[in-house]
Amino acid sequence: MGLFKSESVVYKPVNEVNLGPDSSEFYLQANVKAPRMTGILVKIFTWFLESRIFGGLLLYILKGNNLIHKLITNAELEEPPLYVPLHHFEDHKEKEVKCLDSALTPPEKIHLAIDCLPTSSETAHNGTRPSFCRWTIMDYSRAYSSGDITPNLVAERFIAAVDESSKPSLQMGFFINYTAEDILRQAHESTLRHQRDTHLVHVVFEGEPISVLDGVLVAIKDEIDCLPYPTTGGTKWLHDQRPCTDDACCVKRLRLCGAILVGKTNMHELGAGTSGINPHYGAARNPYDTNRIAGGSSSGSAAVVSAGLCPVALGVDGGGSVRMPAALCGVVGLKPTFNRVPHSGVLPLNWTVGMVGILADTVEDALITYAAISGEIPSHQPSSVHTKINLPLLPLTKSISDIRLAKYGKWFDDCSDEVRTCCSHALSKLQHHYGWKTVDVTIPEIEVMRLAHYITIASECYTSLDSFRDKHLAESGWDVRVGLNIYGAFSSMEYIKAQKIRNRQLQFHNKIFAEADVIVSPTTGVTAYPIQDDAQKTGELDYVNGAALIRYSISGNFLGLPAVTVPVGYDKMGLPIGLQFIGRPWAEATLLHLAFAMQAICLTEYRKPVIFYDLLRKD
Repeated sequence: MGLFKSESVVYKPVNEVNLGPDSSEFYLQANVKAPRMTGILVKIFTWFLESRIFGGLLLYILKGNNLIHKLITNAELEEPPLYVPLHHFEDHKEKEVKCLDSALTPPEKIHLAIDCLPTSSETAHNGTRPSFCRWTIMDYSRAYSSGDITPNLVAERFIAAVDESSKPSLQMGFFINYTAEDILRQAHESTLRHQRDTHLVHVVFEGEPISVLDGVLVAIKDEIDCLPYPTTGGTKWLHDQRPCTDDACCVKRLRLCGAILVGKTNMHELGAGTSGINPHYGAARNPYDTNRIAGGSSSGSAAVVSAGLCPVALGVDGGGSVRMPAALCGVVGLKPTFNRVPHSGVLPLNWTVGMVGILADTVEDALITYAAISGEIPSHQPSSVHTKINLPLLPLTKSISDIRLAKYGKWFDDCSDEVRTCCSHALSKLQHHYGWKTVDVTIPEIEVMRLAHYITIASECYTSLDSFRDKHLAESGWDVRVGLNIYGAFSSMEYIKAQKIRNRQLQFHNKIFAEADVIVSPTTGVTAYPIQDDAQKTGELDYVNGAALIRYSISGNFLGLPAVTVPVGYDKMGLPIGLQFIGRPWAEATLLHLAFAMQAICLTEYRKPVIFYDLLRKD
């Protein structure tokens, strides 16, 4: 009978909840009660879940055991619902920034972003050269300008590398779709623009690079429209129901800068998981250990950057889906403020929590790409909203000396011992080097927020597929079929209560940001875990590891806050660990400042992945 108790909670008014370090608020760990299942077990579970006789009862039990009934369904909340995390623009008076005019073209924005970059001698605070570093956008640009190499040759090496990575001996699963002919066409045009002997160049190319991104390889998650490729969302059928007829806005902006768009990266099917194991296109494997996950759902985008195939890739972050794989693969991941980057041309799988994000080899490359793709579409922007774009001037100067880092100790420490030790050590080094202070805080009801976010993203995904979901359900992976059945189990009342919790959590976070500039945490609770053979054909249900991976990502999506992850070390197996900074709305410049400061401290300790391709090598 315990399974069917109608337990509930009555939430205190926000102004009565203590957010200070001495708060007596009880930290509730993720109450995930679901065994890991793959292969025949996940098929049997799916059959029961889709059964008219057993399905409803099983879903009711699952929701009760995972505290959804107690914390959401039967909860009493006084706050009105907040359906979309749109933030009024507030000038936070960020220091050491360059403000962009929203009317500038993407190449003009990139030109101003270059002025914000440090010199090579300023990259690491101690002036030493790191033992390993990936080639950056500026490395490619300088190599092209000097004539040391051409975009044509880089493209040829890229195609050969991807072909090699796809062989049975590796099966890295980087891409769902890429076309050598289209890549070489773009590379040829870029090579002509880089030619110094301009009288040999056809007038359409003008004989001049468009920007530093001209000829730089950029990969696109297969959730974002990019011609000439279909947008599958990691499925075998969605592209037939929603043909791709144009580039997404963010892709158009990169194309305007001369970037070579090299194809559509692998992803967890429909973004409905955290592992990146896709039964249709193969598991996207981690370049640091090919037997381990790359993370999801922007798994391929993180892996190609980690492996040196591209300095930058785009992903979509609806529940940590950019930051999580970035951390697991040892690269930088930036999720901007909700609505900072136009979402036109992105699969509408989750309207109020998803955001185009950037995966990059360095903070500097994330900054350049952010400058290129950010900003409203003028014709679509309400006249009452105006957001200016600040870019951080790197490196940091002494004028940025009073950063306050909010840390919720119980939450920060709710991770593996190695993640906790590594992130705590990195934070200590950051404080010691720059003199920044930590503010001890309590973030109440974190587990409640996780459940509310899950109800929100699940309901929106289920609804977005409504017109063709049932027709194609049998074509989906077994893990996604389970997910979609659970997604459809939430009621309108539960969705609305989740939005009340969104309002409540935004008030909590606003109070914290009144006392601190950013919130700091690990990016994931665990490092990349092994890919089991039995998961590759069916997908897997591993909600325990999934909850650990997503633990620190929720507020960025549910509340529309900007967040960035930066590599800070490795576990005993040599697997990367990331540290995350969560910021105020529209304060991406502050986050990039902090990420750059953290990167500068850790840069000399970065390690080369097992799978790495040097596309600028001198043969």
